[in-house]
Amino acid sequence: MRFPCRLIVASFLALLGLVGLPAAHAQQDARGLPTLAPLVNEVTPAVVNVSVITRSPLEDNPLYRDPFFRRFFNLPDKPPPQQEQAAGSGVIVDARNGYVLTNNHVIRQAERVIVTLKDGRQFDARLVGTDPGTDVAVLQIPAQSLTALKLGDSDALQVGDYVIAIGNPFGIGQTVTSGIVSALGRSGLSPEGYEHFIQTDASINPGNSGGALINLRGELVGINTAIIGPSGGNVGIGFAVPSNMARAVMSQITQFGEVKRGRLGLEMVDITPAIAKKIGVSLVAGAVIAAVQPGSPAEKGGLRERDVIVALNGRPIRSAAELRARLGLTPIGEEVELTVQRGAEKRSIKTRIEAPEDRADSAGQGVPQLPGMKVVQIERGSQLYQQLRGGGLVVSAVEPGSAAHKTGFRPGDILYAVNRRRIQTLGEFQKVANASKGGYAVSLLRGDFNLTINVR
Repeated sequence: MRFPCRLIVASFLALLGLVGLPAAHAQQDARGLPTLAPLVNEVTPAVVNVSVITRSPLEDNPLYRDPFFRRFFNLPDKPPPQQEQAAGSGVIVDARNGYVLTNNHVIRQAERVIVTLKDGRQFDARLVGTDPGTDVAVLQIPAQSLTALKLGDSDALQVGDYVIAIGNPFGIGQTVTSGIVSALGRSGLSPEGYEHFIQTDASINPGNSGGALINLRGELVGINTAIIGPSGGNVGIGFAVPSNMARAVMSQITQFGEVKRGRLGLEMVDITPAIAKKIGVSLVAGAVIAAVQPGSPAEKGGLRERDVIVALNGRPIRSAAELRARLGLTPIGEEVELTVQRGAEKRSIKTRIEAPEDRADSAGQGVPQLPGMKVVQIERGSQLYQQLRGGGLVVSAVEPGSAAHKTGFRPGDILYAVNRRRIQTLGEFQKVANASKGGYAVSLLRGDFNLTINVR
């Protein structure tokens, strides 16, 4: 049986979800063939290439350790740092102010950031602020005839929705790929603690980080950030930070220069069939309260152990990671409404996000590996020592703009492990850090949440 060409084209357009798009996103070209070209031409000027210049020390040469060799050849005691350049992507989201969203890992420890537009113009970008917890950073470039992408509602996404990824893979230049939303609310990819990724099979490769994930209306629904692949390339599993999360991060960064996270005073875990049976509920999604800190906003609001939080401000909660991510972006002082399942009863509890307990002071020891930061050792037998079930270090001061500040450390952070090894003293911190070639991971507690910051 033969089908008319118009019917075939119409069916294909319907399959792609192109029917009903605004006129500017024409569904057919002059030949009557389905195309995304008008949409791509409209949005790609808002996606930029991000070149990052960093400095790293040259590999240690044994000859440099010989004082006679250094004097004979008039060499410095240490080899000079070598300039390195890396490429990533970014998205212009505010043309009036010149704000560009990208990933924190793209610009981490950058000495200079250069943004290149699709039309070839280049600008030195100013770093407005970063948030290692969500891997989001905000840059600013001169607001000169810029094109911005509209931020879409990532909460409206459904598995199976068509999406387009735009970025600069492998530094070869702007590239457009397409796919669908494969899954929502992914977490557990790293120990950062604020993960709530969109998963897509649109091809994402190294260099795509910081680029745009858009829907077929041309709205930004995600910032491409990670891939899973045995060789570091695309295997059809890519991840993006949801646009609603990026919007909340950008709002705080442009206002405060960083994300100020508060606390409720909760410890929570995912609900499982075994836990559900134990606490007497028939739920498959939600966050179970494992502990409530005394005197915390959670206790004042009436939350208890074994409560299951199923919604935050009327929006469903599927996991502890999702609740952690959303609470972590709720401004300090804001009231939240939690829907809680307590046994057979469902109730609504209102409480307010409070500032983290002030555990820092101006005293402390400097950390040679992290210039600009001071730490204080936690005293054995203190309440904090008991809470951590061991010692650690409290960050007492971080100089704005210092290496420690750019890496993501903040006053009040509690450092308790390096490369997953518990540390009690600054000496132990330095011993593990110095033995780690190529960088190390610092585990810390900030407010209610555990984070890991990677230090190069």
